Amino acid sequence: MDTKRRSLRTIALSALFAALSAAYLARGQESNAPYASMASIDQYLMADRDAEIALARTAAPKSISDGAEVLVLGRDGYTTAVKGGNGFVCLVERAFAASTDFSEFWNPKNRSPICLNAAAARGHVPLQKLKAKLVLAGKSKAEIAQAVTAAFDNKELPLPEPGAMCYMMSKQQYLNDGAKNWHPHLMWFVPGDAGKSWGALPDSPVMAANDPEERMTIMMVWVDHWSDGTPAPKQ
Repeated sequence: MDTKRRSLRTIALSALFAALSAAYLARGQESNAPYASMASIDQYLMADRDAEIALARTAAPKSISDGAEVLVLGRDGYTTAVKGGNGFVCLVERAFAASTDFSEFWNPKNRSPICLNAAAARGHVPLQKLKAKLVLAGKSKAEIAQAVTAAFDNKELPLPEPGAMCYMMSKQQYLNDGAKNWHPHLMWFVPGDAGKSWGALPDSPVMAANDPEERMTIMMVWVDHWSDGTPAPKQ
């Protein structure tokens, strides 16, 4: 895999989980990183509930997001702000949606709109609700990782279902300090380490990023326009 493809694959994982891979920072330097600890809860919340609903809907084209359920993040975690009718669920993820080894896990600037189909929502929404509750309760990254592992081991969290996919096409997304709003893209969630079996190879348009902590591989494909229909960057 050439250098450019390795870089794209690194960003692929960060984009899905609203994060940038720790490859951009030397390992073992977290204590000196700008996000070594959790910020105040207020910095992760959006004061304007309607603005968060609108931002969540920008994850997908209006033909999908207008009929989707919308979640917002409050002091008690994610709750339903708008009931949906088409099976999709939209929300704005924060950096702590990423795996706990991500260097920007506590970055309060992160705002990553995502809109999941029904198959993806059944697994991904419970996972993100669990992580948000743990974060808001003041748990450490080690405690969060342990709780996620236990939830999977006890079958309290399911592995991704066949056909689980989502949209991340918001021009307003802020994925991390390195990628910022990066590229609009679609993603598929697959159980285990499935990159090779899905053909995410150096010459393939499909990028893959394995996430052992959340027991899945994220497959990602760029699209050429944002959710509002305007052209996206080609590189």
